[in-house]
Amino acid sequence: MKRYCQTLELVDDPELIEKYIEVHSHVWPEIIEGQHQVGIIQMQIFRRGRVLFMICDTVDGFDWERDMARLATLPRQAEWEAYVAQFQGCDPDAPSADKWKLMEQIFDSEK
Repeated sequence: MKRYCQTLELVDDPELIEKYIEVHSHVWPEIIEGQHQVGIIQMQIFRRGRVLFMICDTVDGFDWERDMARLATLPRQAEWEAYVAQFQGCDPDAPSADKWKLMEQIFDSEK
C-alpha cells in the first residue's frame, strides 16, 4: 500500500465551509467508484478551520500522476471538481493536482 497526504485551503466563509462539509457527507457514488477503479483504496479528509488534510491510501502499483489523470477522465469527475471548486480557496478552473498540494513525509515512527 502507498499513502499520499495533501493539503488545501477552503474559502474564508463559514457558510461555504459548512456546505463543503455537508457535500462530503453525500459524495456521489460515481466519485467513490472512480477512485476505486484507479487504485485508491481509501480516502479521508480532515479539517482544522479552513485547512483540509487528505490521506489517500492506494494500491502498491499506484502512480500519482498517471492514475490521477485517469481518474479525471472517469464519469462525473470533472463535474464533481467543478462543483466543489466553489468552496476551495484556489482557481476554480485548476485541475485537482493544482488545488491539492502533496506533502512530504518527514517522520515515520516505524522506520
